[in-house]
Amino acid sequence: MNAVIISRGQRRRAVLSSLIGNSIECYEFLVYGTFSTLYFNKLFFPSFDPATGTLLSLSTFAVAFAGRPLGAFVFGHFGDRIGRKATLVTTLVMMGGATVLIGLLPTYATIGVAAPILLSVLRFIQGCSLGGESSGGFLMALESAQPNRRGFLTAVVGTGNAWGLLLANGALLLVTALPDRQVLSWGWRLPFIFSAVLVGVALHVRTRLAETPEFERSKAEGAVRNRPAIDVLSRYGLITLGASLSMLPMFLVFYLGSVFSLKYGAAIGVGRPVMLVLLVASCVFLIVAMPFFGWLSDLFNRKAVFVGGVVAMTVAPFAWFPLLDTRSFPLMALGFLLLFAGFAASYGVQGAFCARLFPTVVRYSGMSISYNVGGLLGGAVSPIIAAALLDRFHSWTPIAVYMAAAGVIALAASAFLRERSDSTAVRRAAVPPPATATSPGLTTARS
Repeated sequence: MNAVIISRGQRRRAVLSSLIGNSIECYEFLVYGTFSTLYFNKLFFPSFDPATGTLLSLSTFAVAFAGRPLGAFVFGHFGDRIGRKATLVTTLVMMGGATVLIGLLPTYATIGVAAPILLSVLRFIQGCSLGGESSGGFLMALESAQPNRRGFLTAVVGTGNAWGLLLANGALLLVTALPDRQVLSWGWRLPFIFSAVLVGVALHVRTRLAETPEFERSKAEGAVRNRPAIDVLSRYGLITLGASLSMLPMFLVFYLGSVFSLKYGAAIGVGRPVMLVLLVASCVFLIVAMPFFGWLSDLFNRKAVFVGGVVAMTVAPFAWFPLLDTRSFPLMALGFLLLFAGFAASYGVQGAFCARLFPTVVRYSGMSISYNVGGLLGGAVSPIIAAALLDRFHSWTPIAVYMAAAGVIALAASAFLRERSDSTAVRRAAVPPPATATSPGLTTARS
């Protein structure tokens, strides 16, 4: 087998490009999530009462999650067929273009019911592009990394979530410093239009990348599949489902902690600036904690770190909400730390762990589909469900039970997942699996 040599500079560019792309993804999703919670009910659904308008605006937040599995299937196919780099350039342009157009969109007051319709269409396009962007970025870093640094470098890419959250909250702090009339008139548009700058920087880095050595090796061996996305569903369907379910609490914790927490803070009388400062502090914690857990997974068992994070996310809500209810800043900060500690562990290693459940030739498809189906199930409607539960019961307990139930499901699914060894991944890449194989990715392998 011919070795594919990759320079240290190429590794750095692969990680930097993926980190920027992941940051933009989270920035755009969280800007939309926070603005849909606070302002879009007035801008796009003004004919409804405030509670109904908020639920409708959050439903457009969920539309993008509905588009993500479709994007995962389409871009996963091309990522495994033509390469990681070309696919990621395409998804980045689509993602940035849709976000900028949202910032330029006329509101209900200008074009009536066409405004929320166009908003939903743009959100769906954005979701489709993100369906291919998120996992592909992890693969660029993973497949360019040395074996003993896969967990650490993919965890660095994973900190894009925190950087995106940091940028989104910074934008929100700046915009909300304006008078409400100016925010509703033009201020809300600025964070969406600003994403064009971020996309430009990412494109500059990404177009200078080389293809990953693992994909180049598969192509040189003639192992590239004609229908990789279909192969994933037909031959690795149980692995894909298990990986999707294992990610449920990650999405719930992240989107409830970053989006729904603003609504909950208002419900208990905590000012928005205080909640935003707490989220900024959480970002700093995640930027440090995720690479630590990634490094830890390179030294020990990656699955153990992942499952440990799931356990923590299962129990954390029962501490997070009571600590928020104290309205004491130090105790609320402790609550966010406890909530996001488990997320840092699981999300910090999932880029390496979940990707290597699949052989190289279908890895983009497998990772994208499982990641985005998990996002659809765990993140799409979680802010809506949490808001509805809070309005119905006026208590955090049903929300915490909802989050814990997702954790129990994830633990059950994780029990059957095993990361592939390098020899297994290469062998399965070179030789198509037999049609009767239903669990090649469940074979025990050293992490």
